[in-house]
Amino acid sequence: MTSLQRIGVVGAGLMGHGIAQVAAWPGGFDVVLHDAAPGALDAGVARIAKSLGKLVQKAVERGALEASAADATLESARARITATARFEDLAPCDLVVEAIVEDLATKRALFERLDAVCKPDAILATNTSSLPVQAMAEVTRRPSRVVGLHFFNPVQLMKLVEVVRTPATDDAVFAAARRFAEQCGKTAVACGDTPGFVVNRLLVPYLVQAMLMVDRGDATPEDIDTAMQLGAGHPMGPLTLADYVGLDTTLAILEGWRERHPDEPAFVVPECLRAQVAAGRLGRKTGQGFWRWDGDRRV
Repeated sequence: MTSLQRIGVVGAGLMGHGIAQVAAWPGGFDVVLHDAAPGALDAGVARIAKSLGKLVQKAVERGALEASAADATLESARARITATARFEDLAPCDLVVEAIVEDLATKRALFERLDAVCKPDAILATNTSSLPVQAMAEVTRRPSRVVGLHFFNPVQLMKLVEVVRTPATDDAVFAAARRFAEQCGKTAVACGDTPGFVVNRLLVPYLVQAMLMVDRGDATPEDIDTAMQLGAGHPMGPLTLADYVGLDTTLAILEGWRERHPDEPAFVVPECLRAQVAAGRLGRKTGQGFWRWDGDRRV
């Protein structure tokens, strides 16, 4: 059985700081959070402290944690996380999860560095949502010890983790990665190294079909979103969701899939998506996409 005690996280941004947080609490692991940019590292640590405070308070309010234990729990969780700009500090970690930019060349270069620095029996994991795990495993000398651990945003609140295995992934390594996700308080689902895994392989083509309806003039964005909310019980419509995720992110996923799988008819890029991104209307992050946004609120 592969035992995990110390977890490394590379990238202190939106996903990385959340993974570090849940690994420390409720996971109970010692965590090394690495980011080469001191500003990003400081910002990630500040976000963790703020989020931990809120979650501990909520645990007290719902009776899951005694009020008298709140301060000690918070301090213990913070103490488990060591923030560092030194890449070499990842060397003693039993599992390292990368959560950097969603670019295959950049991730492959990182996996080469991790393979050189980390101990031979360490597990290397990627938080990619759309890139092939095998393409990262193949640049290492340990492809049997490489897995996908796809957490969802926001990590602290979303319950799902997709645990992705390549044909080379060792059974014990996969089992250890799954146990790690579950110890972090998540529900883990298993998947092979297929484009987009489970969620995005189904979700992105759904968003595409909504956009193709816009391209054809079948229905307005408002009517499409209302139809899926009220007719299918979705919390938000597909075009609102695409804005929320980021239209540039959706376009990058589709273009990567088309390049790697040119014969898959589901991987098509709608004209309205290209036009929005070309105009700099990226959705929530820029305040304009298919909808206008005020922060996280759709106008």
